[in-house]
Amino acid sequence: MFTFANPLVINLKNYNEISGNNSLKIAEVARNVLLSNHKDIIIAPPPSSVMALSKTKVPIVSQHVDDAPLGATTGFTIPEIVKSHGAIGSIINHSEHKIEHSQISNLVKRLRELDMISIVCADDLEEVEALSQFSPDYLAIEPPDLIGKGIAVSKANPSIITNSVQMVKSISPTVKVLCGAGIVDKIDVQKALELGAEGVLISSGVVKSASWYNKILELSSVLK
Repeated sequence: MFTFANPLVINLKNYNEISGNNSLKIAEVARNVLLSNHKDIIIAPPPSSVMALSKTKVPIVSQHVDDAPLGATTGFTIPEIVKSHGAIGSIINHSEHKIEHSQISNLVKRLRELDMISIVCADDLEEVEALSQFSPDYLAIEPPDLIGKGIAVSKANPSIITNSVQMVKSISPTVKVLCGAGIVDKIDVQKALELGAEGVLISSGVVKSASWYNKILELSSVLK
């Protein structure tokens, strides 16, 4: 299984800026940054782009997977299939695609059996406590009200990061905590790390930036 000490996870979402060939372009940019500073950079494209982007040799995770069986199932994103397309893991339970906790538990186990990483998202401390018990590889704390607002959670609500870290480590010490929501610059990343996070999950701060290369380089530069 892949392991990343302090990853910068870039969720491309379904922004128009990454439509067509642009998702491949941003992955190639990320690869150039990765080669220059040797930081842990992960791209999460829409499932339809996983295969194309995996050829860039940048670590790729799916934005979502479904707890549906391999075989005669239509319209679902299946872990075994995204792995065959080159994905090394998946985001699970993003605030824009919530699923039942029983499904999260099943998917964390399923991904682990496939030697794939799980990045499980939690909205608040109550969900952090519940989802930590499933021992995902990464747990990302992302208050929904701050996502895409340009106000970093490390500034708006720093205690939720420190409290999340303490709670996660008390329940499942091997889980790495990521910080998301509103991150726009390296100061936000540095603050998140100081508060105990071990990486960040970001989207619009990169995708909608004036220069993908400069922004990815800036954000990853402060990672260990």
